[in-house]
Amino acid sequence: PLRETGQALAEAVAAGDTVAGVLDRAAGGITLDAGPLRFVPQAALPPGMAFEAFVNASASVPTREHLHDFFSGLVWLSQPALKRRLNQCQAAEIARHGVGPRRGAVRDALTRFDESGALLHAPPGLWQALRARDWATLFLHRRADWQRARLLIVGHALLEQLATAPRKALTAFVWAAGGEPATAPVSAWAAGPLLPLPVLGVPGWWADNQDPGFYGDSAVFRPAKALPDAGVVSVPDLKPRSKH
Repeated sequence: PLRETGQALAEAVAAGDTVAGVLDRAAGGITLDAGPLRFVPQAALPPGMAFEAFVNASASVPTREHLHDFFSGLVWLSQPALKRRLNQCQAAEIARHGVGPRRGAVRDALTRFDESGALLHAPPGLWQALRARDWATLFLHRRADWQRARLLIVGHALLEQLATAPRKALTAFVWAAGGEPATAPVSAWAAGPLLPLPVLGVPGWWADNQDPGFYGDSAVFRPAKALPDAGVVSVPDLKPRSKH
């Protein structure tokens, strides 16, 4: 879904433009709480200020000159309501609790989804298998059901990895709390709303998964008891630009 816009912008960067510049020109019409969305050089981020708080206060996204931020910008352009809501929730948590040595459950889940999130629209049988981490049912026994499913990657770090270093272990974290994350309250992120999905196991996404033995790798397709509850494992909160 990002190909048409992304290829044109990538060609402009290859011709000598900046990542911030090409994204900023493409952002017309997108508005955040603080005003029209802007992409600005990374140097615009004040020293010591949390990245998410700055975006919320200024409607400006500090952007570095590499692929990671390029993909983040593409998601901003394609999913502005979702990115806006993620930023609102991050900023609200920072305002409430400050920036400490740990993010906490809510900001962990928000960050994980921002980096590696995915939206899944699928038949109930696929959802049941995903919730149970029943990989054989999800990818083999109900393989035909994927023809009626749609998986959309919205995490920019995962997009970067799929583009540059695709490998079996890459995992998307699927929103599974009901409704849409673009309208979810902050409280929804505290309840572990994300389910891990080894994304290259999805039929049609990776040629090797046509062999049933692909799913026998227990280091990737782990049973439920071996997996932590997605979205609640605390990670360090570093400054500045805490989420990277």
